[in-house]
Amino acid sequence: MANVTLKVEGMTCGHCVSSVEKAVGNAGAAGKVDLASKKVSIEYDEAKVSLDKIKAAIEDQGYDVV
Repeated sequence: MANVTLKVEGMTCGHCVSSVEKAVGNAGAAGKVDLASKKVSIEYDEAKVSLDKIKAAIEDQGYDVV
């Protein structure tokens, strides 16, 4: 399992947190958002999902991974 923390711009509320965590989950990973720091801690299996796919899932929700 790999762990990574991504900075995500555009999150402002609980709905944003839910959207990002759901997108990460749908991509095949587990994510926990810290809204105050605008960061998402992600745990994923590199054999099953790529980091690029996770980033794309977040960006598809309208947020910017920086």
